[in-house]
Amino acid sequence: MADHSSTPSPSGFGFNPRDPLNDLRMSEAAIPLYEKVRDFVRDVVEPMSVEFHRLGAGRPDPWQYAPGQLEVLEAAKDKAKAAGLWNFFLPNAETGEGLSNLDYAYIAFELGKNELASQVMNCSAPDTGNMEVLERVGTPAQKEQWLKPLLEGKIRSAFAMTEPDMASSDAKNIRCQAVLQGNEYVINGEKHYISGAGDPRCKIMIVMVQTNPDAPTNRQQSQILVPMDTPGVTVVGPMNVFGDPDAPHGHMHIVFENVRVPKENMLLGEGRGFEISQLRLGPGRIHHCMRAIGRAEKALDLMVQRGTERVAFGKPIIQLGGNIEKISRARIEIESMRLMVLKAAKAMDVLGNREARVWIHMVKALVPERVCDIIDQAIQMYGALGVSQKTPLAALYTKSRTLRIADGPDEVHHMVVGRNELNVVRDTAADPSIAAVFRN
Repeated sequence: MADHSSTPSPSGFGFNPRDPLNDLRMSEAAIPLYEKVRDFVRDVVEPMSVEFHRLGAGRPDPWQYAPGQLEVLEAAKDKAKAAGLWNFFLPNAETGEGLSNLDYAYIAFELGKNELASQVMNCSAPDTGNMEVLERVGTPAQKEQWLKPLLEGKIRSAFAMTEPDMASSDAKNIRCQAVLQGNEYVINGEKHYISGAGDPRCKIMIVMVQTNPDAPTNRQQSQILVPMDTPGVTVVGPMNVFGDPDAPHGHMHIVFENVRVPKENMLLGEGRGFEISQLRLGPGRIHHCMRAIGRAEKALDLMVQRGTERVAFGKPIIQLGGNIEKISRARIEIESMRLMVLKAAKAMDVLGNREARVWIHMVKALVPERVCDIIDQAIQMYGALGVSQKTPLAALYTKSRTLRIADGPDEVHHMVVGRNELNVVRDTAADPSIAAVFRN
């Protein structure tokens, strides 16, 4: 009889000890890179970050970098390049380190501990997803014009999908139109919450557009390259996040009015927008979860520091209000999340992004919510300081809470995971009447 014990099932929920999905070890070849990243974040990024934010404090124009800021940042990027710590986010690509998703997950945990670490090593969103798309489906001309400067860290980019009047969690609703007229596409529509489009270094957007409203629903959408300086592109202003414009990065409201771009700017071809999205909804999307766990780790470090140094009612506050249990729960949650993300990354490596889809949605449902809870506990332990600019906790919470919307609503992820459970019951039910219930 054949032994199928080492073959993973698409659902991946078994606990077969021979299942390759349960081997979550980092490859030996990637460990030196991991150690270099960890040390580089500590020795270069952390002190640079302090100076970067010091220089930027009180700048008169929030949408421009203060004198010296970009020079400090570029100096750190040069050190990263010299150390070989550059563009390693691309999985199994000639332009990156050829890391598996699992290997990159370990590294991304370290990147998440400092908000500038990913940018210093050219592994930050939304550029990562855009570079991944261009690397996979871009034409030679598109790669030369846009991928090359992105890989070199000379420009930044944005991904424009969300629309103000549509439930954009369902991409079939997208109504920003691109109509082919001669050798140009003419684009009209409106987008908002376009992260990174406020940065003066942002030069290119990948825009989700509707090209054929009469096609089948999964063939109506396309993705097209639109330079930021194209006539007709108007940046109306930022969408504030909890009252903060997040300048100069920004989450911008953009209007496209008779915007003309060459037909050669279309990615892969008309009607293939959903196909392209699958390239970035796998690896690129769980990168957010990996980095979010780094933020939780940072919050836990601050929680321990505060609990042991702050005294109230004659005791360190670690001994008050159940704070020791809160720290314990935070550590347990972080380790649980880390294992889940590692398994999702391994599922992508073993099964492929499509078959690993349910794992991807599980971590996207789990991680941002749990990270928010941990940061919230740290804020509580810091009291008023926790919601002020005097600690990084408010910014950490803002990013993490936003992720529960920007990376797809929690409800969508739970719908996918729950639907998968129903499908498993339907497909394995011995009683036809039970199977019929789930079909209906």
